Amino acid sequence: MPVALTYPGVYIEELTSDVHTITGVATSITAFIGRTLRGPTDQPALVTSYADFTRLYGALWANSTLSYAVQQFFLNGGNQAVIVRVHRNAKPATCTLAAGLNLSAANEGDWGSKLMARVDWDTRAPGDTTLFNLFLKDGGTGATETFRNVSVTNTDARYLPTVLKQQSQLARVAAMPAARPAKSGVPDPNKDPFSNPAWYTAFGPGADGDPVTDAEITGTAGVGGFNLLDKVDLFNLMCIPPLESDTDVAIATWDQAAVYCARRRAVLIVDAPSKWNLAAAVVNDMNSGTFITPANNTAIYFPRLLVPDPLIENRLAAFAPCGVVAGICARTDTQRGVWKAPAGINATLVGVAGLTLDNENPALLTDPDNGRINPLGVNCLRSFPVIGRVVWGARTGRGADALADQWKYLPVRRLAYYIEESLYRGTQWVVFEPNDEPLWAQIRMNIRDFMQTLFRQGAFQGTSPDDAYFVKCNSETTTQTDIDNGVVNIIVGFRPLEPAEFVVIQIQQITAHTS
Repeated sequence: MPVALTYPGVYIEELTSDVHTITGVATSITAFIGRTLRGPTDQPALVTSYADFTRLYGALWANSTLSYAVQQFFLNGGNQAVIVRVHRNAKPATCTLAAGLNLSAANEGDWGSKLMARVDWDTRAPGDTTLFNLFLKDGGTGATETFRNVSVTNTDARYLPTVLKQQSQLARVAAMPAARPAKSGVPDPNKDPFSNPAWYTAFGPGADGDPVTDAEITGTAGVGGFNLLDKVDLFNLMCIPPLESDTDVAIATWDQAAVYCARRRAVLIVDAPSKWNLAAAVVNDMNSGTFITPANNTAIYFPRLLVPDPLIENRLAAFAPCGVVAGICARTDTQRGVWKAPAGINATLVGVAGLTLDNENPALLTDPDNGRINPLGVNCLRSFPVIGRVVWGARTGRGADALADQWKYLPVRRLAYYIEESLYRGTQWVVFEPNDEPLWAQIRMNIRDFMQTLFRQGAFQGTSPDDAYFVKCNSETTTQTDIDNGVVNIIVGFRPLEPAEFVVIQIQQITAHTS
């Protein structure tokens, strides 16, 4: 009772609701790991469009298979991508202003060689010899940054290293002098101050570094590479484009990434090796166990795609399909739901001009080829008359018929991850609540509401809720010993919708009989 009852009358009290709505998490946030022209290397960044990507990480680059994969992701329906930039021996561009102020580009890469800096003393306190204004321009993109009244004093709120670290996308301080830098040349007021080299200081060349290896993708001792995704709250899919256009990701790297994704309840989209130029090669490697370790959170796609490359006058080039497939997953989730297989006649490959089994011998997979590959847990990309090019498979890495795994189908695996992650986040309020029947009743009510919503949307088999799912949290699931140990056990079951992979039509001829 919130107030003492001191006088006769009516008292109003607002009661706390027992309803803790469980909100479904996102289902198609895709993590991309690889080399880019520019961008942060110490932490991932979320981009929501290809324009966002180019602003932070640069445009298409022949040495960046990731840049093409991200472009194809957004073209095919993707909406959220997390970028992890890795590099090998890349160096930032640098410059030295008078008085010993050394600046470096905000991140590694030769992009910083187009940066320019200039200084003036037109500050709020002209007599203060610690203050100055810094102007930066990226000659490559035209982006400019202005930092007024910055200081060389480390106790000042406008201390330059702190200001640039928190606000600049272009530069950082490498060495800070005790005195403010000298003023740059006085520009013609009618001209761009960055139009004359006498009025600014140019940055020296940076270095894009060497082609990355698998070591940069996996990181070292749990640091770097895809381990940077520990800083990301949620991602659902992971793509690791080829290291170079002619260099595949190593099998050991795929296996490590699959283990990491399983810990994060995410699916790893695996690109088939470039050496798989015939269906026989797929069958041989899968049957001999010389490709990745079968995992229920991986999905393998074959063959590679022929896509117009803007950097070579839109001539066709071969690309790994991971970006396109991730975009189709996002598109399907939006249109139908995560329980719908990202495959079929609506799973069209947008922006794809053809399919290839190798770069010199374009060919189409036939039904017999598909019939040999699909039972091994490899998803085919097919081309059909009228329909066009589509994804024609929805199995996980444990989808081989011989394994008879419960996570055979990709939509079932992804739906389970969606439910697990949503319930994990939606039941945090339970921690430290009194562990008895009133709490259990609240848990049952809230989880049933969530599962009932999914049932109404068509996510489960069954004609009634009792057929489709169950939620148990009572004295049967949580014993007195569990209560004494601070444990509450919740059991949630559901009947997933498995895709209609084989459609059999039986036709019978009816003959008229006379009596």
